[in-house]
Amino acid sequence: MSFRQPLLALLILASFLSGCASLDVPREPSQALPASQSSFGRSIQAQAAPYQGQSGFRLLSDSGEAFTARAELIRHAQVSLDLQYYIVHDGISTRMLVEEVLKAADRGVRVRILLDDTTSDGLDQIIATLAAHPQIQIRLFNPLHLGRSTGVTRAAGRLFNLSVQHRRMHNKLWLADNSAAIVGGRNLGDEYFDAEPNLNFTDIDMLSIGPVAEQLGHSFDQYWNSALSKPIEEFLSSQPTAADLQNTRTRLEESLEETRKQNHGLYQQLMKFTTDPRMDIWRKELIWAWNQALWDAPSKVLSKGEPDPHLLLTTQLAPELTGVSKELIMISAYFVPGQPGLVYLTGRADAGVSVNLLTNSLEATDVPAVHGGYAPYRKALLEHGVKLYELRRQPGDNYGSGPRVFYSKSFRGSDSSLHSKAMIFDRRKSFIGSFNFDPRSVLWNTEVGVLVDSPELAEHVRALALQGMAPTLSYQAKLEDGQVVWVTEDNGQMHTLTKEPGSWWRRFNSWFSTSVGLERML
Repeated sequence: MSFRQPLLALLILASFLSGCASLDVPREPSQALPASQSSFGRSIQAQAAPYQGQSGFRLLSDSGEAFTARAELIRHAQVSLDLQYYIVHDGISTRMLVEEVLKAADRGVRVRILLDDTTSDGLDQIIATLAAHPQIQIRLFNPLHLGRSTGVTRAAGRLFNLSVQHRRMHNKLWLADNSAAIVGGRNLGDEYFDAEPNLNFTDIDMLSIGPVAEQLGHSFDQYWNSALSKPIEEFLSSQPTAADLQNTRTRLEESLEETRKQNHGLYQQLMKFTTDPRMDIWRKELIWAWNQALWDAPSKVLSKGEPDPHLLLTTQLAPELTGVSKELIMISAYFVPGQPGLVYLTGRADAGVSVNLLTNSLEATDVPAVHGGYAPYRKALLEHGVKLYELRRQPGDNYGSGPRVFYSKSFRGSDSSLHSKAMIFDRRKSFIGSFNFDPRSVLWNTEVGVLVDSPELAEHVRALALQGMAPTLSYQAKLEDGQVVWVTEDNGQMHTLTKEPGSWWRRFNSWFSTSVGLERML
């Protein structure tokens, strides 16, 4: 009897975890379409031709520009759109982009959308409805196969296979006609595009045009054709129909019309791409330079324990990390150096390199647990001369004439949190992408980014970093009598805090993650 009861319990649990019967969906491999197949792609090829293999770059640090660039690339696309994202949150900005994607599909553009499976939690049917369009394909990366029906069973399913399920596709890529791409730190959601009244993530994206877009197309193909990528229809009990798609489109149009009426200012701000397009202007502002697109191999996710170095983006970036000799600037929203990072950063500082890091303060971070992985290393880093700057919580009432990248223009009541990821090597090379300086980016998640060899672009990125490090915007952590203090400026006066700013709840979360040893998972 004692044996049969646990067996019965396991059978019941298995029935819950199974969720619903899945469909047998054909999974055909596909590749990025040549840029030469569209007049937009050919115009970029012609523009790039005089630069003999170099690509063109323009930073998109302003959240409004970042949204406009994505919307305009959809409108310019004639043959293909390849979109790869870790997070897609519902919101006004996302609905506008979805409407534009549907219009692109209507005019014959092939759309491939690859989402990390956590994106679709509880939304399989809604997301899959878009794939009812004959020109749209949607796949999920590293999907949960059992327990998709409820939040509880999803959590249980992930716990049962935690060694694989905690590894996520953190990549962010927007690619039009295999000729123009956007890489950087932004996911999709109102909080990334200055459209969320309660939170604005400050971030850095980069418009990347020319041969580099083709490199990024190869990265997308590797993930899309990976055995880890599954058509979303596999997880449905029935296929969405054309009628379902039409119903979704009707509700989408009604939602946007309601936004136009109820929040006209925000609607007009986001729809500016229809009345004041910028892409042609930005193409004239491009910085042309040699570059290299870098990405983790998709199979990194399947590694037993730590992945082999040949699978890692950091292995490709290693020559720059070890070769920096004068100045290293890092912007990392989530910074957990671990022992290897501590050895690296202090070693560079001991060798005479000026090492400067901008990350979130405890009061500003959206993940206090990650701060718990950083705080224990602060003192050792400072002892070796590493300069640490922690972006302050920026409430809207204090907004004013500061740098636009660190402020919300639309919602003066919205808090600002750093989400950027960038590195600048010796004021010559810069790396922009999805990579944070933490164990999760190095070992567990997959990432993508572009390394650009251009002193001009590096100066632009460096200027953004220095803006964020200004004492009016950040705390500079320093040592005073062997203790960490925080130096900042308010109302034109410098002052020193001996207690780390942040609520008791944030302190508890930070302390807890340290106490239970979560560091290698952060």
